Amino acid sequence: MAPMTAPPSITLRFDAGTLVLEGFAEGASEGATLPGCVWDPRVRRFRTPAWRYREVLTALTRMARAGAIGFTDEARGYNALAVTHRAQRAPFDHQREAIAAWRAAGNRGVVVLPTGSGKSYVAEMAIAVAQRSALVVAPTLDLMNQWYDVLVTAFGEKVGLLGGGYHEPGDLTVSTYDSAWMHMDRLGARWGLIIYDECHHLPGASFLGAAESAIAPFRLGLTATLERSDGREALLNDRVGAVVYSRGIKELAGDHLAEYSVETMMVDLTPEEAVAYNEHRETYRGFVSSEGIRMASPDGWARFLQASARSPEGRRALLSYQQQKRIALASQGKLEVLEGLLRQHAKDRTLIFTNDNDTVYAIARRFLIPAITHQTDVKERREVLERFNSGAYPAVVTSRVLNEGVNIPEARVAIVLSGTASVREHVQRLGRILRRQEGKTAILYEVITRGTAEEHQSGRRREHDAYR
Repeated sequence: MAPMTAPPSITLRFDAGTLVLEGFAEGASEGATLPGCVWDPRVRRFRTPAWRYREVLTALTRMARAGAIGFTDEARGYNALAVTHRAQRAPFDHQREAIAAWRAAGNRGVVVLPTGSGKSYVAEMAIAVAQRSALVVAPTLDLMNQWYDVLVTAFGEKVGLLGGGYHEPGDLTVSTYDSAWMHMDRLGARWGLIIYDECHHLPGASFLGAAESAIAPFRLGLTATLERSDGREALLNDRVGAVVYSRGIKELAGDHLAEYSVETMMVDLTPEEAVAYNEHRETYRGFVSSEGIRMASPDGWARFLQASARSPEGRRALLSYQQQKRIALASQGKLEVLEGLLRQHAKDRTLIFTNDNDTVYAIARRFLIPAITHQTDVKERREVLERFNSGAYPAVVTSRVLNEGVNIPEARVAIVLSGTASVREHVQRLGRILRRQEGKTAILYEVITRGTAEEHQSGRRREHDAYR
């Protein structure tokens, strides 16, 4: 009888944001059929993306139990934790349902909840459930700092930071998306649970590496508005998990969010503004038509920019596009309406949103209102928001930097003077005023210039259940 051949001994390793399988020969059917595995001739090993760790581990474990291989997992670099959730209060129904749905999906998936409904508490519960070293990834430094405070308070443990000048990875860590993307090829085996806050940012071309280069078998995405204009949110299904739980603003208003109303106010261009607007729009639309560009198509804007760079006519068309947009978004009628609303809500904490920084600063000068833009340094921004929450500043004007990731529970009124056509942006701005307080009813005013492209944009960005 011929001696039995020993099964191959396989070792799984983490390597530069990927997984390498040592022990399979080239062409081995067992290696080629593992999830995402391809033969890498440079190292003569099978290789697969790190995010497939859970699938590959399951398959290798099954093969080892069947006696087909010997198997050693040297990829795992994360630890079991023994953290205690300090929270004294019971979760709300929607938070308990969200974490139950996440657990039922194998501790993977996306939870969609409105701003102000306690998404961070769901994250705390997930960390307590998983009991694995955990990383929270946030889109901005402000949010990173907020999450640091949340985790220290919730668990009383040392919390590491990646970003803002810090490089302190630990069993509980908070990072920006930028830093996670930059360091995950080296640190991607460090955490067993990764929580992606505002996870609609994750499918961006570079940020996706923050998910693909990590082995974490447990993943949670949190967002108030998942949909993207490019449709890339579908990539989250594999990298984070499918949507496991979703509740809208309408469903939670009154019980867990403030009651609210939305009012649209129409203004007219002055005769002078109307003449200038129509002239610029005719120049812009004429050029687009002559180039055969459909601006509504997915590549319309990119084609317009490319064409505008090739000729003097194109450059005039781009300038005209910018001018007609500026006239519509910052018309004299809007400023007059704003003045009236500020008088009407003099005793209410009010946020004013515009589309561009020039308008922000013009409003700040005209009405003596503090401004926050991407140019505002961290200390000044923190001071403005603290004074706004305390009541020292009754109003703040901003462009887009307050669309997400700030805690301003005292805000009751939002005045949207201009914005993009993005549904997400509009829902985010509404969410800024929905933190529940006793007796609070929030109101959002949308001020639209009649007879301009802004009317169409307004219709698009209001395509959400919160406005129906």
